[in-house]
Amino acid sequence: MRVDVLTLFPEAFAGPLDVSIIKRARDTGLLDLHLHDIREHATDRHRTVDDQPFGGGHGMVMKVDVLDAALQAAQAATEPPAHVIYLSPQGELLDDALVRELAAYPRLLLVAGRYEGVDERFVEHCADREVSVGDYILTGGELPAMVLIEAVARHLPGTLGAAASPREESFADGLLEHPQYTRPAEYRGWTVPDVLLSGHHAEIEKWKQEQRLRRTRRRRPDLLDD
Repeated sequence: MRVDVLTLFPEAFAGPLDVSIIKRARDTGLLDLHLHDIREHATDRHRTVDDQPFGGGHGMVMKVDVLDAALQAAQAATEPPAHVIYLSPQGELLDDALVRELAAYPRLLLVAGRYEGVDERFVEHCADREVSVGDYILTGGELPAMVLIEAVARHLPGTLGAAASPREESFADGLLEHPQYTRPAEYRGWTVPDVLLSGHHAEIEKWKQEQRLRRTRRRRPDLLDD
């Protein structure tokens, strides 16, 4: 998968996407990441990317003409055209179902806004969808873009190594993941459930499913309602 990101701060992506699973996915070509500096498409000598909102209000708004120029340049870099996502707190919530849907696209283009947001005309005419990582406000769209990239990359075939891994994690089938334990089997009097040490695979699978249901009911009953 190719992912293009439009941002005012390409340097923000150095580090979080250069380690562990995502680094391996990039090194092996499973994830092809390209960062584009929006400011390079400003046309005045001050490289202006924002302006005061019509009608008044606090803060500045990113300009539609600069954003569109950056988008068109990124889209023209290669085929096929990318599915364009504007990271916004007003968008649809990024959940496991949406992550799996986005992982099926050959190419995504993420737009990380700043300031008070972007000119609404860009959202209306240039974005395929808006996506939110939660009901809270961040300074910009860079962190949400990184969250989306990592979540999607984990579902690209070969990224995790074991093909079954994504199916066993929380939210994979609408439930939270069961508790996990490892050696030592006893520590400070804290023990591991006997069934996990029994070697009885059918009973272990039954226990895991029961724990997933119990944990989901206790911690996230809204998932059971859905």
